[in-house]
Amino acid sequence: MPLIKSVRGFTPEIGENTYMAENATIIGDVIIGRDCSIWFNTVLRGDVNSIRIGDRVNIQDGTVIHTLYQKSVSIIGNDVSIGHNAVIHGAEVKDGALIGMGAIVLDHAVVGEGAIIAAGSVVLSGTQVEPGSIYAGVPAKFVKKVDPEQSKEMNQKIAGNYLMYASWFTSDPRT
Repeated sequence: MPLIKSVRGFTPEIGENTYMAENATIIGDVIIGRDCSIWFNTVLRGDVNSIRIGDRVNIQDGTVIHTLYQKSVSIIGNDVSIGHNAVIHGAEVKDGALIGMGAIVLDHAVVGEGAIIAAGSVVLSGTQVEPGSIYAGVPAKFVKKVDPEQSKEMNQKIAGNYLMYASWFTSDPRT
């Protein structure tokens, strides 16, 4: 059973058909949409401000989502994939975006719709990542535009795969 903890009068709200690994930690002012998956060792820490997660979002192993007290919130749109060991801190990730493994997205940054943040990149505070673009590096910089349909197709495939993976953990192991 994941650790779901109330703090400061806030209790996490978990959407229908959302899978949470046994050692995921969900704290405080967190609202998670439908058909999401929160994987092993992930921490969604809404103790100092709010975290909002849309529908069909997969937050992969070891990811941390947090905020700044009274200064930033974390907002994750629909159909977003967040790779293993990523950090989202007080940022907004719009619909259909992909955050690569080990990437860090800092306070008040906005990752545009369908954008891709390359693995290991650091998106600095206040950065505005253009929709449908790839950003990479430390600090992350514009690399190129991506075809919006190709990006959407890729992210929907990843999201679909993660729904399938989650079903492996929630179905009867004898079947």
